[in-house]
Amino acid sequence: MLAQLGEEAKLLAGGQSLIPLMKLRFANPSHLVDLNFVPGTTYIKEENGALRFGALTRHTEIEKSAIAAGVPIIHDCAAGIADVQIRNRGTIGGSLAEADPSGDWATVLLTQKTELHCLSPRGERMIPLPEFITDAYTTALDHDELVREVVVKVPEKGSGGAYLAFKRSAPVYPTASAAVQLTMEGEVCKDAAIVLGCVGLMPVRAKEAEAALRGRSIDGKALAGAMEAAHAAADPQPDMRGSAEYKRSLVAALVKRAIEVAVQRARGQRVEVSHIYA
Repeated sequence: MLAQLGEEAKLLAGGQSLIPLMKLRFANPSHLVDLNFVPGTTYIKEENGALRFGALTRHTEIEKSAIAAGVPIIHDCAAGIADVQIRNRGTIGGSLAEADPSGDWATVLLTQKTELHCLSPRGERMIPLPEFITDAYTTALDHDELVREVVVKVPEKGSGGAYLAFKRSAPVYPTASAAVQLTMEGEVCKDAAIVLGCVGLMPVRAKEAEAALRGRSIDGKALAGAMEAAHAAADPQPDMRGSAEYKRSLVAALVKRAIEVAVQRARGQRVEVSHIYA
């Protein structure tokens, strides 16, 4: 249908991004192609060492899934998105395809080994998530192509992650957010992935912050180094949520908290987290 209707046709999944844009007249598609009646697009399952999510799987379904809870950072993300009304309608595939710089899923899943299975009249292709999002609101999808499935490799033993966001209130986008995934060998950090949200035109991979942890014990000095590197990596724009410097300082503090939780979870401890509200 996308191929037949042309460039002015848009896909409708949960509608939590497209419908507000249409209300504000920022989007005016000639046609809407509703995916909600397509069977077999909503599921959560674990196969061959990976979690597989159908593109129309709702945030609430992931929040309540025992399978998804096996990777705690995924539960953190799903449970913290906006409010219950939006979680009941919004979808993981729609969120990633929208590529909103203020969204949650891309920030979290970039700390994981994530790939998207995409479908078009030409067949199916796999796109690693780092190659999928190319700019703000821009992805590698062709016009007549859609996300069919999101596949996340289960982290290895000894791994733990956490996702934290700072918000003025539940329904709004975060002022800043941080996702951290660590793999520990005893007291030493074997590997680290740190991604910052809402402080750039795309989620920001804080590679220097990762390097500050990798191969070291997570002590005060390592935390300070990671915070300083995250502060430097952030490239936010000032807006009604705060100045650029405020957001840099905020995201550095979120990284510190997320690292501390990730270490505890990597040790097998059960740690509940929730977003921080102003």
